[in-house]
Amino acid sequence: MIKLIDLKVYKIALEIGSKVWKIVDSWDYFNKDSLGKQFVRAADSIALNIAEGYGRFHYKENKNFSYYSRGSAFEATACLRKAFERKLISEEENNELRKLFENYFRFINGYIKSIGQAKDSNLINEDPITYDIQKSDLDNYLSNDLMPIDQ
Repeated sequence: MIKLIDLKVYKIALEIGSKVWKIVDSWDYFNKDSLGKQFVRAADSIALNIAEGYGRFHYKENKNFSYYSRGSAFEATACLRKAFERKLISEEENNELRKLFENYFRFINGYIKSIGQAKDSNLINEDPITYDIQKSDLDNYLSNDLMPIDQ
C-alpha cells in the first residue's frame, strides 16, 4: 500500500499549508485575527482532510474527505484572492501559491477518481494528466467561478 506521505497530492497540500502559515505569521494582529485565521484553517484543512480520509476503512469515506479537502482548497483560494486584493501578500507570493493550487487541483481530481477503482492500492492514480486543467482555465478555478467536476 502506498504511504500517505508518498502521495503527491498530500505533499502539495502540506506545502500549501506551510507557505500560508509563513505568510500569515508576518501580518499585523487585525489581519491575522480576521482573514489570517480563516486562511490558515482552510489551507491546513486541505492536507488534514486527505490524511483523515486516507485513514478511513471504506473507500467512500476516503473519497468524501478528499472532496472536503478540495472544498477547503477553494476556500483557501478565496482567501488568497482577498489577501492579494488587500495587499497583504506580494505578487510573487500570490503567484507561488496559485501555482501550488494549480498542481493541487490537478492531482486531487486524479486521486479522487482513483479511489475505490484499483483492487491493488499501489495503483493509486495521481497523474495530473487524468484531470488536465488548461492554463486558460486556471483563473476560473482559482476564482471559484468554476468547480472542477470528476470525469
